[in-house]
Amino acid sequence: MEHEFTATIREILNREYGKSATVIFSASPLLNYLNIKTRAASRGSKSRASFGNLYALYVLVEDYIKGGFHNSGDYGQYEGAKFVQLFNRQRELPFGGKLQNHHMNTRLNDEFKRLFPACGLEPISRDDQSGRYWLREGILVVDLGTQKVNVACAVLRIIDAYAAARASAFNMFVVDCDKLRNLSQGQLYQAEEFIRALLSPNVDARIFEIVSYSILKHFYAEQSVYWGWSYATIKKDALALYKTGRTNANDGGIDFVMKPLGRFFQVTETIDSRKYFLDIDKVQRFPITFVVKSNEPIEAIRDKIKMQAMRQYGVEKIVRRYMEAIEEIINVPDLLAKFAEVGKAGKLSDVISEIVLQSRVEFNYD
Repeated sequence: MEHEFTATIREILNREYGKSATVIFSASPLLNYLNIKTRAASRGSKSRASFGNLYALYVLVEDYIKGGFHNSGDYGQYEGAKFVQLFNRQRELPFGGKLQNHHMNTRLNDEFKRLFPACGLEPISRDDQSGRYWLREGILVVDLGTQKVNVACAVLRIIDAYAAARASAFNMFVVDCDKLRNLSQGQLYQAEEFIRALLSPNVDARIFEIVSYSILKHFYAEQSVYWGWSYATIKKDALALYKTGRTNANDGGIDFVMKPLGRFFQVTETIDSRKYFLDIDKVQRFPITFVVKSNEPIEAIRDKIKMQAMRQYGVEKIVRRYMEAIEEIINVPDLLAKFAEVGKAGKLSDVISEIVLQSRVEFNYD
């Protein structure tokens, strides 16, 4: 697999190993794993940054090198690294501030085994009783026949370079946002094109959710409702949209909630009736507005969901009850239309600032 960051990996390996670099790259499942996981180095990649698995690997390789085991060959006698120290170190790394423990416990091993089943090794060994962790040293060693090469130092340099590339891409993103904040009314088309690019299919799903939230928050803030417990207590309130958790998290929650109407919003990239109906069941068929990463007409999306549901359930009454719980569907053209209205209302800077704020939180970047 070749992508933009592959050239950086090859450059690092060339500096480390000279003429042997190409052979080492081809022969090492671990280096090929890094190549797969660094596809998102440049802005615009659909791939996620994948820092969880990369940093689980990073902290163990770093511990391995600090112990001098890449030179000594005594790693089999090592008592292992403490989980707490590894975990805290992960969170010190760029973009690692909110990483969890799943990557060191199962996710890295599971993914590596799935991608390289012939390797026969998992990257991490652990002892649950003592809470100690080790690398499988074999994945670091490349046998060239005449010599064995340990790629531990190259692994750290590759991951460091990847984090730097992601930081650079994020800085460029923030700079672009700053340029758009002060556009005049006659230049709004530039902002619309920028937002359109962020909503395109090849962009990280989390960006879609962040941009959707930022647009909808300020779109609804321009609308008000009048409510109260009696005629004497009726008051005017602007609609307020709140995020309910981490972006695109698999936490079983609802993405946005609107106050005071109590509307629920769920963001999705798919047109899959099973996912929609699962979300509806989470809240006991309380009406949900779905924000869909699609350019298809809203009625076409609704028809597709219904057709899929009929194939799955085959009972009109059941399907109708679920379809009635879809309060509204908002697609990409609808989001862009709402953004245009917000821009005309002079709130362009607020939307862009919100995108930057939410992106910093989501990508653990300061």
